[in-house]
Amino acid sequence: MTEPSSAAVYPEQSPAKNYGLHTGVLGPVETLAQSVSAVAPSATPALTIPIIFALAGNATWLVYALATAAILLVGFCVSRFARMSASPGSLYTYTSATLRPIYAAVSAWALLLAYTATGASVAGGALYYAVLLVQQFFHFTPPALLVLTLVCSIAGFIAWRDVKLSAEVMLWIEALSVATIVIVLAALFFHFGFRIDWDQFRLKDVKLPSLGPALVLAIFSFVGFESASSLGTEARDPLRTIPRAVMLCALFIGTFFILCSYSEVLGFHSIGSKLSDSTSPLHLLAGVAGVGPLGIAIDFFAMVSMFACVLACTNAASRLLMKMAHERLMPRLFEHTSKRHGTPGASVVLVIGLILASTAILSLRSVSALDIYDLAGSLSVFGFLTAYALMAIALPFARRAAGQHSTRIAAVSIVTVIVMLLIAVFDLQSANDAIHGRLIPEIYLGYIVLGLLVYLFTRKSSNAI
Repeated sequence: MTEPSSAAVYPEQSPAKNYGLHTGVLGPVETLAQSVSAVAPSATPALTIPIIFALAGNATWLVYALATAAILLVGFCVSRFARMSASPGSLYTYTSATLRPIYAAVSAWALLLAYTATGASVAGGALYYAVLLVQQFFHFTPPALLVLTLVCSIAGFIAWRDVKLSAEVMLWIEALSVATIVIVLAALFFHFGFRIDWDQFRLKDVKLPSLGPALVLAIFSFVGFESASSLGTEARDPLRTIPRAVMLCALFIGTFFILCSYSEVLGFHSIGSKLSDSTSPLHLLAGVAGVGPLGIAIDFFAMVSMFACVLACTNAASRLLMKMAHERLMPRLFEHTSKRHGTPGASVVLVIGLILASTAILSLRSVSALDIYDLAGSLSVFGFLTAYALMAIALPFARRAAGQHSTRIAAVSIVTVIVMLLIAVFDLQSANDAIHGRLIPEIYLGYIVLGLLVYLFTRKSSNAI
């Protein structure tokens, strides 16, 4: 039985409708680059794994294995939807075509916050590494506002200029970044010899209550992996390209993170130091493995990888914002695209402006770059969990409407929702335990309430016309 086209499943969408975007300009590799860049894979071994080790210790690799399993569940659900529908609205489109409009509105606002907050988080990460590198080579501290302005302005310009250029920039940045890390890890294994770290496999001294908060941090390492679904118009053969990109990203990134976490813990066990005390673990391990110059390269690529993530989040959020404007969830200004560049210029400006404004305000309030990375990232997780759960809830109903009901897919959807709820509970616990993060759940809830009020107002206004 052949699967119906997107028009058959979602009659209100026309396969020819491109929203003013350039159609079919991105190939499979460029589409995959969007998802990989939104994850910023270099940021995790550089910044996140040491934090998770402080919580999970020798179970760090296991935490990433569990996070990979959870993300593969989400990826499976996204890929099933992506085979039926192609749209710039990402997960919001999947939800809005199936569930009631109010749930679709929650998904849209949650996802918009998720992408924007992730952009702010990695902008803080880029600031951290920019300061680190400038201090190391030029012995002065660059102004935080200047660095943030440069990162956001350049990312915003590329996002406005051309989506194909964006994809190519992200592709090369991430390829070089990941390749450098893999070379350092290989050198590390050759230096210490190929041996098994039994303390990790036996989970020595692991405290089970700490695994929940560690899992939340690990999930943050993956968020944005589904963002290729925002390229439904611009990807070639999107009903095939996007599902493959989403699943390949989840598998590749998950394997990479498990390898990095195991190798970093092994390396620090071998030199008798604590991974959680290191501010640049791969830089240190590169020196130990005899490839010291690559440590500097890793710090540099970590910075540009986070820049690529700002670019990827801007691409995804701007297309979501454009779709929301088409659905009257946002002012009509944001539905317009550049005829020459085929990009949603007004949406790009708003998204990059929000990223710059939020990080600049935090910086002016003396919040460190690492705390910006942590706080904005923690906020984004709530948005992604909401969008993932609503998408998983919608999937069985969409399949039934398409005449493709499957008990297996329905079961996977239910398990995915349960896993997202459990992670949300862990996220609430970790936010309440953190000194700086106690207000994050309240901020997120207030934001969603505001989004619903906007939805109700716009709906009432539309009915009155």
